[in-house]
Amino acid sequence: MHYLAPIRNLVRVDELKRDEHVDDKRFLTLCAMCYNTLKRANMDALNDEEKMTKIKDVMENEEIKYSGNVEILHFLEILKELGWDKIKECIQKPLKNLKVAPYYGCLLLRPRGMGIDDTDHPTIMEDLLEVLGAEVIDSPYKQKCCGSYHTIQLKEVASDLSYRVLKYSKDAGADIIATACPLCEFNLGARHQSIEEKYPEFETIPVVYFTQLMSLALGLDEEANGFEGNNPDPRPLLKERGLL
Repeated sequence: MHYLAPIRNLVRVDELKRDEHVDDKRFLTLCAMCYNTLKRANMDALNDEEKMTKIKDVMENEEIKYSGNVEILHFLEILKELGWDKIKECIQKPLKNLKVAPYYGCLLLRPRGMGIDDTDHPTIMEDLLEVLGAEVIDSPYKQKCCGSYHTIQLKEVASDLSYRVLKYSKDAGADIIATACPLCEFNLGARHQSIEEKYPEFETIPVVYFTQLMSLALGLDEEANGFEGNNPDPRPLLKERGLL
């Protein structure tokens, strides 16, 4: 059942390609969880005929047979393909004096061989942040789990795991953390209150999406940045650094 919804979405891409004569077989995702789910389902579609037969039976033959020819890509991969120099040409407001710790989490890099970059030594977010003008801060917890869906039933586990990610980034000298996953953004951001209750010495640090930092560096207006939706609010820090 875990693969049913992703395969239906991939079938929709197949139909679009056939109906509108679209030659491009690429499916762009922005969310790390969506990327991971679609990519794993696509790999099984290519490699596990028995599983695909079961999925087809569950769909009661209402769908066309999925071709397996759709390529799943994350937005970061498209940016890298476009070229860092090309993006650098568009920068209007470099993120000077801003120390950013990139946070990959689990889903962009694992399972091994399926992620958007090297599982052990990723650089794609670091490369983008440097192009945006930020100072990149490395953290030993940038690939560790934030607690994922344990945040629903095991909130203390999620708080503990998120605390480590936040603390090590802060200790390394970061002003702010950049992530690509809505679930990570929730666990690292909205969980601040529960983390502070358990760890009184905890020092807060803003958590934003890498796309928000892109928007800021590209000179888009504050409404496009969407910082009012982040918790903790990053705007006081960004104003202090002369970026807002």
